[in-house]
Amino acid sequence: MTEKDQGSVPSRQRKRFPGISSRAYEHPADRSALVALRKLSGFDTVFKALSGLLPERSLRLLFLSDSVRVSDAQFSHLNDMLRDACYILDLEKVPPMYVTQDPKPNAMCIGLDEPIILVTTGLVELLDEEEMRAVVGHEVGHALSGHSVYRTVLLFLTGLALKVAWIPLGNVAIMAIVTALREWFRKSELSADRAGLLVGQDVQASMRGLMKIAGGNHLHEMNVDAFLAQADEYEKSGDLRDSVLKILNVLPRTHPFTTVRAAELRKWAESRDFQRIMAGHYPKRSEDKDTSVTDSFRESAGHYADTVRTSKDPLMKLVGDIAGGAGDLAGDLGGKLRSAFGGGQGPKKPDATGPEETTDDGKGQNEG
Repeated sequence: MTEKDQGSVPSRQRKRFPGISSRAYEHPADRSALVALRKLSGFDTVFKALSGLLPERSLRLLFLSDSVRVSDAQFSHLNDMLRDACYILDLEKVPPMYVTQDPKPNAMCIGLDEPIILVTTGLVELLDEEEMRAVVGHEVGHALSGHSVYRTVLLFLTGLALKVAWIPLGNVAIMAIVTALREWFRKSELSADRAGLLVGQDVQASMRGLMKIAGGNHLHEMNVDAFLAQADEYEKSGDLRDSVLKILNVLPRTHPFTTVRAAELRKWAESRDFQRIMAGHYPKRSEDKDTSVTDSFRESAGHYADTVRTSKDPLMKLVGDIAGGAGDLAGDLGGKLRSAFGGGQGPKKPDATGPEETTDDGKGQNEG
């Protein structure tokens, strides 16, 4: 990126992350899916073939004809934010961004060959400069992660499902794919929120932006701490029936609920991972090709296990209790079987050729 492309200097000094990989900020579930897709042989070829069926060229023409393209001459303050965001995340090619007339606050990043960012007038009018900077960083994070490709496919398949809904069982398979893509995309939104924080580097601005999207432009009537308390209440309130309703409510959505996003972002902002990135220690894009799919899936599985273990949701607590109870039950059953087959004498001593075991000091003990 040339000095001209980098745009004006941000209003305050912000750290830049040269060569940063999107793996640095991606949610574990999002990251494992993306790593697997990138490693899949022929994946790019399939999507290039599919691009002929998708209305990407039509979308580009529509934006050009019926939206305002951000530039030095139009929405110049957004153009500066966009170039700053690309400079901070080291995205070499600045994607085109359009503003479209829509009172509903929204933004998206779509496109197969090249990402396109679209923001609505409702969003531009709702947020202040620092809040908007986090949103622009959010969309640039989508572009860096390659989310725009899968978002475009999701939009296409959602439309296709509606067109074939009249055919008996015609949209069952498509809706199954759409449901899976929506679950992945909800996680990708958490990733992009993190990218927005890396760009804006202002946690309070990110929180305010999410709060405004939920409650409108009445900042004097709202409080970030109280908003985050809502997220905690949402997670732990109710019984198993409420837990099921939460799942049903979120299934048709492409985005997590706003309070949940705010709580997740606050948690990440306080994590060691975020502090390490801000200190300049993060995975590089040049290392992406060496990323292990197995390690990514293991990290994702560990994240979900930790989520179940620490969740305050009644259903998640039940799942954790059942898992723990199953482990205790297996241990009790194993003890009884050993006692029965060993004549009630407890564990047998290893013979001379068996593995060495010692006391609780751990010396010589094999680990599973």
